[in-house]
Amino acid sequence: MTAAAQPLSDECERSFDAAPGLATAAATSPRKSVVVYAMNYAPETAGVGKYTGEIAEYLAAEGMDVTVVTTPPHYPGWSVQAGYRNRYSSGIEGRIKVLRSPLLLRRKMRGIWRLLAPLSFALTSAPLVFWQILRHRPVTVFCVEPTLFAAPAAQLAAKLVGARTVLHVHDMEVDAAFAVGHLSSRTWLKRLGHAFERSVLGRFDQLITISNRMAEGLALKHVPAAKISVVRNWVDLAQFHPMEDVSPYRAELGFGHEDFVILYSGSIGAKQGLNVLLDAAERLKDERRIHFVISGEGPQKPELEARYGHLENLRFLAFQPYSRLNAFLNMPDLHVLPQDRNAADLTLPSKLGGMLASGKPVLVTADPGTELAQFVEETVYLTPPNDPEKLAANIVRAMSERDEWQPHSQTALVQSLSKRPAIIAIKQLIDGGSP
Repeated sequence: MTAAAQPLSDECERSFDAAPGLATAAATSPRKSVVVYAMNYAPETAGVGKYTGEIAEYLAAEGMDVTVVTTPPHYPGWSVQAGYRNRYSSGIEGRIKVLRSPLLLRRKMRGIWRLLAPLSFALTSAPLVFWQILRHRPVTVFCVEPTLFAAPAAQLAAKLVGARTVLHVHDMEVDAAFAVGHLSSRTWLKRLGHAFERSVLGRFDQLITISNRMAEGLALKHVPAAKISVVRNWVDLAQFHPMEDVSPYRAELGFGHEDFVILYSGSIGAKQGLNVLLDAAERLKDERRIHFVISGEGPQKPELEARYGHLENLRFLAFQPYSRLNAFLNMPDLHVLPQDRNAADLTLPSKLGGMLASGKPVLVTADPGTELAQFVEETVYLTPPNDPEKLAANIVRAMSERDEWQPHSQTALVQSLSKRPAIIAIKQLIDGGSP
């Protein structure tokens, strides 16, 4: 297993973002073609789609001919964004040809419906990706998990044209489906799911995943270690950073200097384990200085609003505009990153990067020994998952220590998540080299 290169400086980061087409030499040679096959893609700004979009844009800026087969933007709210329709479409977005296929959606995406959506994408997109691979004869087919359901069609077409296949693993999708209850834990169903998973994973030439523990999980599924590389999800340090002035969001939301604001901003689903945070809010309802803000969308949001909406110290918001996200992440006195214990080490929350980059304190729910706990140890507040009483106690502790916080105490950890070295490492792996 290999890991990404060391992070570069903020100056390099800004240069990278200001001049995306650095490798102009590619224009003097035939353009390499790559097909990106992903259920989530730009303009989604949360979760996997954000990273896949940035990878595709970087490949195009480096002179590659990029074709993307994806869906209409729909995550994390599980409804198609304004300006798009849930039907077949194609167009040029920037320097990239993007083909979108429909998928099965409904507002309450729970249980088996969370699997029917990716399965429907696999079915509707299979003819598109098969034809695009045969037509463009790419050097590499770059697939993204989730969803693994879609991979077999791309693998077959890639084999016919001799293309290299790469899988970017953001979630251990099958394991997570059983762990958080999307699928029944019946023995025969587990055997079937894991047999499918092993068969598909084993046919990729290269796998990239976002944590060491997930890489170990892939090895346990009989993927050779030589095929597995670890490149953590990154944060754009030119976009996300501590603000010198007080965030305008504090005044806009009616918070004064004496208020202690706790923020969760991200997807609202089973893996996030937000119940424990809101149970802590209920325990702290008489602490008049403490306020909780939950910003985001997802299948569990209506249920949480119905159950906890009566709390005067809690408010729910929609996702904030990406252009204002840095100001929003600079608004709270404490970020909280809850995680369901059953999903530990099956994914590594990408939202952590933005939280850390804001320079604000972060409280993470994670058991000792998990990769998340090891990654952030000594830089954040740690509390056990699924324990609202201890979470509430740590929130009170963080409030008492607010004046002692050093905004730059997380700098080294943040630098390790810098965008430029990570995305370059992924391109090198797509090209068939080492990061």
